[in-house]
Amino acid sequence: MLRTNLENRNSRIMLACLMAVMLLCVSPLTAFAATASKASVASDVSITLNGEQLNLGEPVLIKNERMFLPVAPVAKMFGAAVSWDKVNQEATIKTTFGDKIVLGIEVPTVYFNDGRYILEDAPFIENERTYVPLRQVAELLRASVKWNNEERIAELTTAAAAKAESAEAEAAVKENGGDAGIVLASVAAQDAGDQADAAASEEAAPADVETEAFKPSILEHPAAPFTDAEMQLLAKIVQVEAGYEPYEGQLAVANVILNRVKSKSFPNSIHDVIYSGKQFPPAHNGLLDKSVPNKSVLRAAKDALNGKNNVANAVYFYNPKVTGGSFWNSLDRIADIGHHRFAA
Repeated sequence: MLRTNLENRNSRIMLACLMAVMLLCVSPLTAFAATASKASVASDVSITLNGEQLNLGEPVLIKNERMFLPVAPVAKMFGAAVSWDKVNQEATIKTTFGDKIVLGIEVPTVYFNDGRYILEDAPFIENERTYVPLRQVAELLRASVKWNNEERIAELTTAAAAKAESAEAEAAVKENGGDAGIVLASVAAQDAGDQADAAASEEAAPADVETEAFKPSILEHPAAPFTDAEMQLLAKIVQVEAGYEPYEGQLAVANVILNRVKSKSFPNSIHDVIYSGKQFPPAHNGLLDKSVPNKSVLRAAKDALNGKNNVANAVYFYNPKVTGGSFWNSLDRIADIGHHRFAA
């Protein structure tokens, strides 16, 4: 009996050791898989501002072939103030020009003064730092970005510096008896060809450097509008259906509603998606009217309307422990978040 107990004990110890070894082998692979698509450090890239090299104290990151910098040093280099909203996960920049820029984590839409515009890439958090797309944010801060591929330098020029250069060039041309307007127009056209968005400088002139040559290219890409009533209604249904879920689950439910609005198989408005048929019983039994969205739900609804999507094209969600059958089993599962399964 004693021998049997010792053998059983030894077997359990060996099994525990084997599991520990397996975890050590698997964990690095899991970590690698999770970070394989993340941003990479661009150690060979330098940043200059008005010709002077900057020491940001933080690494430059490359993601989707675009350059990202931490928002705090970017704001500081332009004399702007930045604040952090922990609840909504948003960075707000207030510039020396009186502009207000609001950037949300993983949200592909930026608020610029009274407008909303589509970003090429959304801000993200890396090593507890909020990284923002350099070119578009620099333009919102009234600067141009020129890439020197040979020297691997991102050259930033502020509106004030460019205006000063233009004034100096104009004075030099006049001193030499030349036509300042023709020469400066030629210089402006050449600079515009070097920039990623030449259209922003197509009408550049000495007196208009600040307003024309530094017009942010993102202003040409406004985001789809939504009303406060639409956001509140979306938040109400999310509160009823997923108020007890984590933010990610609330965001997912909000996106199911919005995906249905985009789908030809469902009504084309938030209101009609929620109130049509029997898809959402709370819309018909009074629960929706009594719903009071919490802060997390309000953030989820706003982020979803601004393009943040964590469930791709899912148009259904359900609790697999409660709901089942041939129809639900026939759907393509996209994600399981909290108590819900999201499918298309």
